[in-house]
Amino acid sequence: MDMSTISLPTPHDLRITPRDRRFGRKAAAPRLWHGGRVEATAIYNALSTTFPKGEAFFVESVRAFREGAPARLAEEIKAFTTQEAIHSREHDAFNKRAAAAGYDLAKLEARVEERLAITGDKPPIVSLAATMALEHFTAILAHQLLAEPRHLEGAEKEAADLWRWHAAEEIEHKGVAYDTWLHATRHWRRSKRWKLKARVMLLITRNFVVDRTAGALELMRQDRVTGLRAWTLLLWYLWVRPGMFRKIAGAWLKFFLPGFHPWNEDDRALLAAYAGAASVEAPTRKVRRAV
Repeated sequence: MDMSTISLPTPHDLRITPRDRRFGRKAAAPRLWHGGRVEATAIYNALSTTFPKGEAFFVESVRAFREGAPARLAEEIKAFTTQEAIHSREHDAFNKRAAAAGYDLAKLEARVEERLAITGDKPPIVSLAATMALEHFTAILAHQLLAEPRHLEGAEKEAADLWRWHAAEEIEHKGVAYDTWLHATRHWRRSKRWKLKARVMLLITRNFVVDRTAGALELMRQDRVTGLRAWTLLLWYLWVRPGMFRKIAGAWLKFFLPGFHPWNEDDRALLAAYAGAASVEAPTRKVRRAV
């Protein structure tokens, strides 16, 4: 497969634009910032603990294959790394606010480090495969977050703005890790490429669901919500109403289909809607892209 001539579903007029935004620096957020709901606050806090180190991992995994990439892909990798670096910074600040509100995130952060260490002694292509799978997860979560306002209904404004901004940029660069994967494996047989990506996605999915659920339950425990009540609140929130995990199931399954590509789902209308709303509220600064 020659990446210089192959036609990919990534839109040719797509521009990956880092938006240097800062959130929540002016005032402390309430402990239960998500509408006073312990389960909603817990799952988003648990997700946020993965981003500072997780997105640094994504950057290194993709950047390892930038040399020799087609010019357009190399430019997209630069923009991707800049966006992800800013995401890491903002979620680090978000996590510090959660800690200041009284949450102990140490156990959750240790779990993230443990999972990332799995690829430490493996070839770089394994880290890229993990990044590709996790980027699909973040993209379908982001799509649902922007498509269904109910997910952030009642949330504190600065926190909600952070999650929408992050979601928009995840959609915008959702094809970069996958295109890098196609470039890096361009000499592989299709069957070999599919087998590895499927195995990695199944492992990633198991770890993602188990770890985020356990992390949210731990944070709920810190709010003295435990046992059957904690499980009922969390599982209802994730799988029933608003049901984020249930609603991404179909998009998750598409990853295993022949001919899959993240941009088979063209959801730029969500980006346009977000840009229109965000332009009314807050200006953004242009930033230099990471090299």
